[in-house]
Amino acid sequence: MKLFNNKQWMFYCIGVPVLLIVSYLSMPYYARQALIHLMPTVDDLQTFHRDTICRAAHAWHWPHASDYNSCHLPPADEAYLDSFQTLSFLVIQRDSLVHESYRNGWNDTLTSNIYSATKTIVGLLVGIALDEGKIQSLDDPVSRYLPCYTKGMQANVTLRHLLTMSGEMDWDESYASLFSVTTHGYYGNDLYELATGLDVTKQPGLQFTYRSGETQLLAFVLEAATGKTLSQYAEEKLWKPMQAERDAYWLLDKEGGDEKAFCCFHTTARDVARFARLMLDRGRWNGRQLVSEAYLDEMLQPASYLKDQWGKAPLSYYGFQIWLISYQGEMIPCMRGMLGQYIYVLPSQEAIVVRLGRKRCDTYLENSPFTTDMTRYLDIAMKLLDRE
Repeated sequence: MKLFNNKQWMFYCIGVPVLLIVSYLSMPYYARQALIHLMPTVDDLQTFHRDTICRAAHAWHWPHASDYNSCHLPPADEAYLDSFQTLSFLVIQRDSLVHESYRNGWNDTLTSNIYSATKTIVGLLVGIALDEGKIQSLDDPVSRYLPCYTKGMQANVTLRHLLTMSGEMDWDESYASLFSVTTHGYYGNDLYELATGLDVTKQPGLQFTYRSGETQLLAFVLEAATGKTLSQYAEEKLWKPMQAERDAYWLLDKEGGDEKAFCCFHTTARDVARFARLMLDRGRWNGRQLVSEAYLDEMLQPASYLKDQWGKAPLSYYGFQIWLISYQGEMIPCMRGMLGQYIYVLPSQEAIVVRLGRKRCDTYLENSPFTTDMTRYLDIAMKLLDRE
C-alpha cells in the first residue's frame, strides 16, 4: 500500500526542513546559540569571546608538603571521584600541597570555567571597592551607581541586597529551559539590558533566593564605581597581587562586551585556590592586605537577618556571594559552581580543598541547599588531612 503521494513526499523533503530553518531563525539570538552549543561544559573557553586577566610577573608557587601525594585514597573514594568526572582534586594545608590529582586527561595547566564560584570573586571585589572608598556604603541604593535602575521597586534595592541575594529580581534560575533568563544570560549578547531591565517583584531585603542576575547587576555597579571593567579591576586588585601562576579568562557576552560575572571565570585548580588562601588569611596575601578584615568578617558570616529560601528560618548558609556549609561543627566557606566546582576554606585545619569536574550529584542533603557530594569531598579531604 502506498503511504505517501508525490506531493506529500515533497512536503516532507522540502517543507519540513524549511519550517525548521524558519523556526530557528525566528528564535532570539541566545536561544539559537543554546541550540548550537547545548548544555554548558567546563572547557567552553573557545565558545565565547573573553578578556584576559594577566598573571603576575613574579608568580608565587604552591610548595609541596614533605609527604606530597604519599597518602593514597581508598578505592571507594577514588571511584567516587571518578563517578562524577572529577578533573582536579587538590588538598592544601599550611600553604603546601598535600594532595594533587588530575583525571580524565586534565592537568595543572588547563583552565576550567568555575561557573558560579565566580560570584565570590565579585563579592571580594566589592569589598575592595568599599575599602578604597569607590563604593560609599553597602546600603547605597543601586541607583546611586546605575541611575537607570529606578523602575518600580528597583529603586529600593541596595548593594547589600545584591550581595546577599535578597534583591527580589525577576530572575528564573533555570538551567534546562531553552527560553529561561539564565539561558539568556549565558548565551545572550545583551547582559546590561537584561540585568538592568528586569523588574523587582517584591520588597527587597527580606528573604534569600539564589539569583545569578543579582551578581551580574553587582558587577555593573562595580564598573560604574571604579571606572574599570571587571577584568581590569580583578587583575589589578586580586590576580596580580595574589601572584597568579597563569593567565585567567573572563567570558564576555560579545566581542568587547560585558563579563558574565555570574558564571564565567576560567582558571586552573592551583590558581583558583588562591582565593581560598586569601580568605583563610583574613584578606592578606603574603603580608599585604588586599581585602579588609572587617569586610571579610561580614562576608563570611550568614546573613541571618534574612529568611532562608524556604521562608521558614533565619538564613544560615549564605554570606556575601559565598556559601557557608556546617561541617563537623565548623562553618566552611565554599565557592560553588554549577557542575561541581567547589573551593572550600577549612579554618580549623588551615586547609583548602579544590574540586573541579564535569558533573555534580543532584541529591540534596535533608533540609539543606547542599548536594551530598559537597560533604563527601570534604570527607575524602579529611582523610588526607588526618594522615599524621
